Amino acid sequence: MKTLPQTQSVMNVENLSVRFEIGQKTLWDRPQYLHAVRDVSFKVRPARTLGIVGESGSGKTTTAMATIGLQSAYRGRVEFGGRDLLGLSREEWRAVRRDLQVIFQDPYSSLNPRDRVGTAVREPMDLTAFGDKGDRPARVAELFNLVGLRPDQMSLFPHQFSGGQRQRISIARALATQPELIVCDEPVSALDVAIQAQILNLLRRLQDEMGLSYLFISHDLGVVQFICDDILVMYLGEVVEHATRQEIFGDPKHPYTRALLDSAPSLARRKSAGYKRQAALAGDPPSPVDLPQGCAFAGRCAHVKALCRQEKPRLRREGGRAVACHFPV
Repeated sequence: MKTLPQTQSVMNVENLSVRFEIGQKTLWDRPQYLHAVRDVSFKVRPARTLGIVGESGSGKTTTAMATIGLQSAYRGRVEFGGRDLLGLSREEWRAVRRDLQVIFQDPYSSLNPRDRVGTAVREPMDLTAFGDKGDRPARVAELFNLVGLRPDQMSLFPHQFSGGQRQRISIARALATQPELIVCDEPVSALDVAIQAQILNLLRRLQDEMGLSYLFISHDLGVVQFICDDILVMYLGEVVEHATRQEIFGDPKHPYTRALLDSAPSLARRKSAGYKRQAALAGDPPSPVDLPQGCAFAGRCAHVKALCRQEKPRLRREGGRAVACHFPV
């Protein structure tokens, strides 16, 4: 695993855009597109966790999957290891997979029920020709110990484990090739609260010990507050705010960010003295097929003004944070 200075980035994403062609097209029809991700840019720093949050349909998972080649992007740049991933061939992707892994939301569906779990953990090493073939069984046993499982469990099948144990197996599989970056797609949302805490603590310990970088996707702001260093807030496929964890939870600038925080009943900031909660977020986002002229959040914003409906706000950077709002809170 490479060690990069904190000033450098493990992954640099610039103007990433993803769209899906929809509807039936005849010879004379122009194609119609659903714009799922629009000009998203961010950096993942070494040994840090960047969280992407937003409502369902905000584009957070599509963004993450596009950065690792599991979803096609039609525009943008994803720089990783000194190369643009969006232009790689299938064979070139095979070499990159060793340094770029993913932990999926459902640990059961991401494991082949017909394979023993030891085989599942070893598979990335076989596919990427990682290390000596004779050393791989010992490496699998080492990974089981690392994630809190016993090596004698390697011969069992996925259905013989609990949900938390299956997610530990998925983590071991993601670590098999000593990656630089792991994409965590809602890795604890399918688990009980007590088990969530165990998995999150495991991920943090592994990051501290191995210098891992995470791109963490979640809708649970309590989880994000615990594990993320930097946070990207997305709305209707765009970034509306990008800041550190302390800035997002202590002083949110975008009305949508504040609405998300006010909607999370477990956050202590709602109970703090002097904090005035804004009106609950109402309505639905506009159609990603027929995008509005001005700010996409204008129809749901408690601070909307005439300019918001006429002109789309740019993502403006001030210091280390960025906000896409004409009138930040």
